[in-house]
Amino acid sequence: MKIPLKYTIRNFRSRPLTTGITIGGIALVVFVFVAVLMLSSGIRKTLVATGSPDNVMVTRKAANGEISSIIMNDTYNVILSLPQVATDSGGKPVATGDVVVIINLPKIGTDGGISNVTVRGVSPAAFQLRPNVKVVEGRMFSLGAREVIVGSSIAKRFEGAHVGGTVRFGGDTWMIVGKFEAGGTGFDSEMWGDTAQLQDAFARQGGYSTVTFRMTSPDQLDAIKKNFETDNRLQQFEAKTEQQFFEEMSEFMSIFIGALGVFITVFFSVGAIIGAMITMYSTVANRTVEIGTLRALGFRRRSVLAAFLAESVLISVVGAAIGIFLASWLQFLTVSTLNFGSFAELEFSFALTPDVVFFAFLFAILMGFTGGFLPSVRAARLNIVNALRAS
Repeated sequence: MKIPLKYTIRNFRSRPLTTGITIGGIALVVFVFVAVLMLSSGIRKTLVATGSPDNVMVTRKAANGEISSIIMNDTYNVILSLPQVATDSGGKPVATGDVVVIINLPKIGTDGGISNVTVRGVSPAAFQLRPNVKVVEGRMFSLGAREVIVGSSIAKRFEGAHVGGTVRFGGDTWMIVGKFEAGGTGFDSEMWGDTAQLQDAFARQGGYSTVTFRMTSPDQLDAIKKNFETDNRLQQFEAKTEQQFFEEMSEFMSIFIGALGVFITVFFSVGAIIGAMITMYSTVANRTVEIGTLRALGFRRRSVLAAFLAESVLISVVGAAIGIFLASWLQFLTVSTLNFGSFAELEFSFALTPDVVFFAFLFAILMGFTGGFLPSVRAARLNIVNALRAS
């Protein structure tokens, strides 16, 4: 015979203090676990949203990021001559050659602390390629002038990075004439200016960091890659969708945070498992006669084991639900850190995804199963006569 589920639920509520303490411990561990996964997911989500699947980004093969990539002017012209590059109504390629550099700026409220900020030199076509970038305060920078616009994240986190302020880099002073928003993507953590001015300031007149262009159609990517493999002038470079490029940029940081967080969480989970084990051992000790009665009524050992194991898992599931609920409020927070892929400041939000919720419940069930297994085995192995005599 199988023990009814309502028996497990009734016993679950019969010891509110010890059960509540165990649930609280599991909820805390799950909260930490979910928070770490949300951080990792938030970085990936922010950078993946930065790129468009319709745009192709070209970098030098040996480069490990935009700042270490160099594409000379002659190569730039070859890329723009590819038949897969889309053109506008005037017949001009929808493409931008970006110059990407890193500068240092003091952070607000850090008593002189500084951090790296990405400055991106772009052409007017960049705003056609990235329509989510919109100036929300001030105006657009003027071509041929030492002017920049700042992302919303930079404006609120760095001293002097407001409209009307100035920043000094590249041996000159640059006026901040506008603030832009990019829909919560990585571009929000950048400054943008005129490509030609960045080239002049950093002695990069001969080339660009990356080249980004719009494909004539999304199915042209394979043809574009084939051109780069067969054309001797392009074999030192690689082409991938802009979305893929920024997704790969997020991998190292995401994996690092995830691995570190899982290690810390597993360490804390040992305490939660021990707590669950103590609770279940106490449950078995207090219900020895009850267990003996169940066995005398004909319930098999495996039914007793399953009932107590289900109780332990139920405790963990409730704890997981509380931990996930508490962690879900982190979605309203944003954090800023150094992105290992770009070596510059990146702001992102915690992201609660279905995968995070799934792994959180799976982790909690594993804790409940591990902590409840030995006590459940002990309950199943109790001798009927000895258990009834315990009264």
